[in-house]
Amino acid sequence: MNTKLSKTLNEIRSLVTLILIIFLLKVTIVEAYIVPTGSMENTIMTGDFLLGSRFNYGMRTPDWIGIPYTDKGFNIPHIRFPRFKKPEQGDIFIFKYPRDPIYKYVKRCVAIPGDNIRIENRKVFVNDIEYPLPNNGKFVAEKLPPVYNQRELFLPDQGNKDFFKLVRIPQKGDIFHINDTTDWRYLLPIILADGHRASLKSGEKIFTFTLIDPNDVFRRKGTQSIFSKYFPQGNYINPWSWSLTESDFQFLYIDGIPLNNWKEYIVKQDYYWAMGDNRDDSLDSRFWGFVPFDYILGEALITYFSIDLYNWRGVKESLLNPLAWGELFTLDRIKRIGTVLK
Repeated sequence: MNTKLSKTLNEIRSLVTLILIIFLLKVTIVEAYIVPTGSMENTIMTGDFLLGSRFNYGMRTPDWIGIPYTDKGFNIPHIRFPRFKKPEQGDIFIFKYPRDPIYKYVKRCVAIPGDNIRIENRKVFVNDIEYPLPNNGKFVAEKLPPVYNQRELFLPDQGNKDFFKLVRIPQKGDIFHINDTTDWRYLLPIILADGHRASLKSGEKIFTFTLIDPNDVFRRKGTQSIFSKYFPQGNYINPWSWSLTESDFQFLYIDGIPLNNWKEYIVKQDYYWAMGDNRDDSLDSRFWGFVPFDYILGEALITYFSIDLYNWRGVKESLLNPLAWGELFTLDRIKRIGTVLK
């Protein structure tokens, strides 16, 4: 009996060790991702399985423990190991979506910390030098007129996705002087992403700023109750909310300190500008702002598998019916296996 028990315990110990090794590799060296949208087409297609390196930009320990693909869990302190390279212009990187970190996004790094970026007639200019559309990039919709102001952009009166006014990418060490001309819709999301707390206090009312967008949480959960937690019913509010006026920011508190006690703010980390190669069908930095370095998970390296999600009928039905395999594994998909991403 003891021999059988000892053998069982050894097998359990070996299994646990294997699981721990796989988990450590997943969170520190490499991780697999599946692409559910077409924002990077035709560089990366919907249904592509990517292998991403967590090693290039610096391995990091887990910062959250909980149930995967949900927000059921809690944050924990984490560290990032020395990196072999910084994210560079043209890299395809994987990062946590700033407005709902449960999502993982893959985009192209178009501008790095300290760069100036603008878009004129769909052409992207970084430091006044045109950054050409990648070889497999495309436009799929009509061009917007230059006079049209697109409310969905992360900054008001910035233009639209095809005509975007000049904006600077923040970098670590940038100093912002706080005065009556401070652009809080630009600066406040940076302060929050740097890990500070911010709120509006007026009389007995206190509204807490958050970068979590209820529309994105609704997209994931499909529950209307999330909106009741936000202004005007609830106490949460987003810095980009159209209900805010410039005069409201006079009641701003940062880390519990009233605004009139702040003279300057020093940026704590680097930020990046990400865009999809499918420029008309990409929810990217034009719409939600900058990618904090702390949110960057790794660099996309290779497509190791590809299936046609548009024709997906369910794993069991498709795999058990050989006649359906052709809908999932087309010749074009097979050719994509092993594609190196640049």
